[in-house]
Amino acid sequence: MSKITVYEKPTCTTCRNVSKLLIENGVDFEKVNYYIEPFTRPQLQSLMKKMKMRPSDLLRKNEQAYKDLKIKEKNFSEDRILELMIKHPDLVQRPIVEMGRKAILARPPEKILELFH
Repeated sequence: MSKITVYEKPTCTTCRNVSKLLIENGVDFEKVNYYIEPFTRPQLQSLMKKMKMRPSDLLRKNEQAYKDLKIKEKNFSEDRILELMIKHPDLVQRPIVEMGRKAILARPPEKILELFH
């Protein structure tokens, strides 16, 4: 089985539930706190490609940064949204779980089971 990496914010309830689910199922995985180890542009692009998502699909719209940057009003390009996500990690939906050539946004946490099929 490919290595599993969970990109998370440790204080996030959904992230903690994903970790718990993996541990309960005896799955070995690595956690990456993307607030301490920020996403690089190529890394985030690669994850989105694996998830078949665009930056706007992965955007957290309830965050204060989303409102402060007026993302909705300014109608930013996908490229500009990606730049903002790298600069402001609060804008990235989480957790992202990567396994080999696949990645998913594990919302709800049970969605991680899709990686094993």
